[in-house]
Amino acid sequence: MSAPEPAIHLPETQPSRLKEIIKALVRFAALVCVSPILAGFWLNALFIGRNRALESASQLLSLFPGLSGQYLRRAFLQRVLARCHSSALVEFGTLFSQAGAVLEENVYVGPRCQLGLVCLERDVLLASNVQIPSGGKTHYFDDPTRPIREQGGERRMVTIGAGAWIGTGAIVLADVGKGTVVAAGAVVTKPLPDNAIAAGVPAKVIRLRFEKTERSEGGAET
Repeated sequence: MSAPEPAIHLPETQPSRLKEIIKALVRFAALVCVSPILAGFWLNALFIGRNRALESASQLLSLFPGLSGQYLRRAFLQRVLARCHSSALVEFGTLFSQAGAVLEENVYVGPRCQLGLVCLERDVLLASNVQIPSGGKTHYFDDPTRPIREQGGERRMVTIGAGAWIGTGAIVLADVGKGTVVAAGAVVTKPLPDNAIAAGVPAKVIRLRFEKTERSEGGAET
């Protein structure tokens, strides 16, 4: 009696391929659904500018809940922002005000965030209610004799480094380094280094994420 032939395990490519096809169809359906909003955006942009047109459109799209809302927002943002990767995920209630914003690969933006001129590098996580306006000088207030609204201001790109995690309700006015964790409710007024843990108002570095305190046998730190 001959020995049985060894089993041949073929890679399960069919289910994954089918999944990608379904996703592609859903993306196309989402694009069709947001086409009227896109048309309205480009028309408004001719008269009031892209940023103000974006504010209006993002307010409307922010109201769509669940998975369908995620697909609709992504279909729209991919075509109006400076960059929005196809894997970026933007939750319910999030508003955008600057068309120059960048959302890289695997970015997650939690519910009810407010984003200005910001670059979210790959794998960045924003919890709910995070606010990242366009830097800390959007309004000048040096002249006490004039209303603040008349004194102008400047917008600058705020970069959140790859893999950083911004906690609930944080306000970020300056760059955050790669892999850095910003605690809930913190206010970042100065740039933070890579792989730090920061908290407080204003935010200060508590420690580095991979910092270790080693003690010798005699108990002294090394």
